Amino acid sequence: MRVLGLDPGSRRTGYGAIEKSGNLCRCLEHGLAVPGPRLDLPHRIHAIVERAGEVMDRLRPDCVAVEEAFYHESVRSTLVLGHVRGALLVAALQRGIPVAEYSPREVKLSVAGGGAAAKEQVAFMVRRLLGLRGTPPPDAADALAVALCHIHRTRFDRPAARAASIAAQRLEALLARRGAR
Repeated sequence: MRVLGLDPGSRRTGYGAIEKSGNLCRCLEHGLAVPGPRLDLPHRIHAIVERAGEVMDRLRPDCVAVEEAFYHESVRSTLVLGHVRGALLVAALQRGIPVAEYSPREVKLSVAGGGAAAKEQVAFMVRRLLGLRGTPPPDAADALAVALCHIHRTRFDRPAARAASIAAQRLEALLARRGAR
């Protein structure tokens, strides 16, 4: 499974791609989409989405995991973040890539073991879990954490889905036998 994590921001959007094979997770790539400092909002969003789209096209992830917007004291900051998130979601869906969204608390809980973990704790755990030599930039570390959160979530969700599908198959077989009588 290949997951691209995104940590949206209007000045810097972090991205991080992880591939899971068996029980091993490895970082394929991480970085930042940083638009020019003098660009207005529409052009910043365009530059961010172009960069994220290039990464999606090159790495072909099975899923894009995006951190949900947190509510900021500044309504304008929250709205701007919503614009960036929306554009990133559309970019993934235009490429036929499924999208998963996780709250910052879910990501911290999944990666660092506590929903109130500091950014430094999350970055440390990302580095440890992926065996990275250096610490990625904060926004890239957050994006890798979102991708790890998705991998952890699917690991636990999949057995339940498999059990449900087995139960559904048994129910269908039972109903088919009763209908044949």
